[in-house]
Amino acid sequence: MTAVATPPSVSAPQLSRKRPVGDRVFAIVALAAGLSVLVILALIAWSTGKEAWPIFRDDAAGFLFSTKWAPSEGKFGMLAFLFGTLVTSVLALIFAVPLSIGIALFMTEVAPGWLKRPVVYIMDLLSVVPSVVFGLWGVLVLATPISHFYTQVSNVLSPIPIIGGLFAEPVNGRSFFTAGIILAIMIVPIVTSLTREVFDTTPRSEKEAALALGATRWEMIRGSVFAHSKGGMVGAVTLGLGRAMGETIAAALVIGSNPQITEKLFSPGYSMPSVIANEFGESSGNYRAALIALGVVLFVISVLVNFTARAVVNRSLGKSRGE
Repeated sequence: MTAVATPPSVSAPQLSRKRPVGDRVFAIVALAAGLSVLVILALIAWSTGKEAWPIFRDDAAGFLFSTKWAPSEGKFGMLAFLFGTLVTSVLALIFAVPLSIGIALFMTEVAPGWLKRPVVYIMDLLSVVPSVVFGLWGVLVLATPISHFYTQVSNVLSPIPIIGGLFAEPVNGRSFFTAGIILAIMIVPIVTSLTREVFDTTPRSEKEAALALGATRWEMIRGSVFAHSKGGMVGAVTLGLGRAMGETIAAALVIGSNPQITEKLFSPGYSMPSVIANEFGESSGNYRAALIALGVVLFVISVLVNFTARAVVNRSLGKSRGE
């Protein structure tokens, strides 16, 4: 009986030394690429924070919690701009997310092959249209007719308590609501493309099993496609929210440039990226520092939104695994 020789044990460091040079070079390059992202983010935070420090040092409370923005008086309050950014971003998500999910489901579950490809091309084409084009279209084409629509909506809803206050007294077509519509049009292609890719990763066996058990198409989508794609959908919505919060030119052209906090969605407003784009060229000293501080706050908000979305994704994945 011949004994089988066992191969000599090789330690991990020895295996690492025996790897081809190309593998080691690739590992180093990949590590450097990953660390470079953190370095770039740290440099952005440090440089912008350094430029904005005079505002935080001299009057942080007034800047963070005041609504008065009067550069000629040395008064810089960001609350009105933060309000406008959040309102327009939320409106954009309310309009864009259901439409994007519907288009993604149509392309993955309903559309025949001859129709699916043109729809995908159109979505990809819309995603590369410059934002200034959407802004100009909103100002030159949408603002005038939509102002008449706002008046009709206000006349119908104004007698209703609470809801009537949200849609009361439209001034013109440049408002929070119009900015939300334009931002929604801009983020629909992004959210749709990402959601479609996530839906396509759902195993066909899971969908066929649901249908074989007697589930309707909607029950199959709800129980298989949505359950499998929950994390990816959250990521797509988060990316769309980041685009909406950071959009500059399109929002600046249609929001109305009036810093105020009001419950009236048809009223003009202002957002953080818009005021930076409109006023940075003529600023200096504390005025410029205040505008840079707006960018710092927007950067922090974006980071917090992404961390929150990551936590939601991890929690949903943990529940799906039964943890």
